[in-house]
Amino acid sequence: MTTAHGAAETAIAQIETFSSHNYHPLPVVVESGEGAWLTDVDGNRYLDFLSAYSAVNFGHSNPELVKVAVAQLAKVSITSRAVYSATFGPFVEALAKLCGKDMVLPMNTGVEAVESSLKLARKWGYEVKGVPEDRANIIVMEGNFHGRTISVISFSSDDDATGSYGPFTPGFVKVPYGDLEAIEQAMDADTVAILVEPIQGEAGVITPPPGFLPGVRELADRHGVLMIADEIQSGLGRTGSTFYCDQVGVVPDLYLLGKALGGGIVPVSAVVGNAEVLGLLKPGQHGSTFGGNPLGAAVGLAVVRMLETGELQARSRELGAYLHDRLAALVGRGVTEVRGIGLWAGVDIDPALGTGRQICERLLAHGVIAKDTHGQTVRMAPPLVITREELDLAVDALAEVLAEAGAEAGAVAVGAAIG
Repeated sequence: MTTAHGAAETAIAQIETFSSHNYHPLPVVVESGEGAWLTDVDGNRYLDFLSAYSAVNFGHSNPELVKVAVAQLAKVSITSRAVYSATFGPFVEALAKLCGKDMVLPMNTGVEAVESSLKLARKWGYEVKGVPEDRANIIVMEGNFHGRTISVISFSSDDDATGSYGPFTPGFVKVPYGDLEAIEQAMDADTVAILVEPIQGEAGVITPPPGFLPGVRELADRHGVLMIADEIQSGLGRTGSTFYCDQVGVVPDLYLLGKALGGGIVPVSAVVGNAEVLGLLKPGQHGSTFGGNPLGAAVGLAVVRMLETGELQARSRELGAYLHDRLAALVGRGVTEVRGIGLWAGVDIDPALGTGRQICERLLAHGVIAKDTHGQTVRMAPPLVITREELDLAVDALAEVLAEAGAEAGAVAVGAAIG
């Protein structure tokens, strides 16, 4: 494990003293980043295999995005939606067209997009479907992660997210992820939407069983409810296509976007859908002071323009296949399973070698930043601009870490047997 020292030790002590302890960071203090690399305050360099949970899909300090952001900062950064701004129109038009939809509701963080979609789904249920007031329900998946507001954690399966925060918001029905029969059984006349992550990221990069997402689409159509796809992590190139839904031929009623939409520079999120849903909002019924701000819109437009070429999606497909081939070779050598698609992987660590957190701490000492989840899983999601050689560096580091942990575990076992 890397031990913080010098400037890092001072910074960590300051943070641990004055910041709420709602995170458990790795012991590294980042000062700068470029492409797939991060540099700490002591000058050490690390390959970033987390990408701020896919917020940095296009790399740290992406020159094109930084140029746009700096130029916009020199003009105006926020006006509120009380007036029109010059960057807002081009952004929402480009994003709507990228998604093949009519309208965009801009927000800031991913969970704001989720919360907005819940309000929209209920509003649509009451005003279009005809559900009696205060009876709308939304079907959600067990193991989901959509954020940490009170309403969103009301349907979380994570005890850490829900403990000591009740009472919770009603109106949600949880079913097992991947179970079409359970979804259908949960539906009633008051169901207004099905909310699903096409790939469950926080749960450990859990990919859906074949036919699941098309089945959700069919059920939504047949029962007259909305399909809401939370592509906040899986979207915008991460899985090898603009949206993971594209790969299974599914078009949801609402896309939820965030993270990479802000280019790793500024928080930008959005609900994207057609006028039959988003057009229901009237002035004063929903809003955000910072949502759609000129700076965010300028960066968001630049992100959309980068995705329109398809180059980053192709890069994610090609390098993702290479990454998964290399990771698959570690199964049986300290890894029990690898899941994911594109430049996104959940790597389950053999418990005999340590926890996911312990492996991430070892990786840090080898110059790689990754993040554990749910005990034994290490998530890997490098920026889409990473090279094949950089992928090799990270996978080689993982293989070396697993070998070290295995040797230590073997020595402990021998010692115990002798003793």
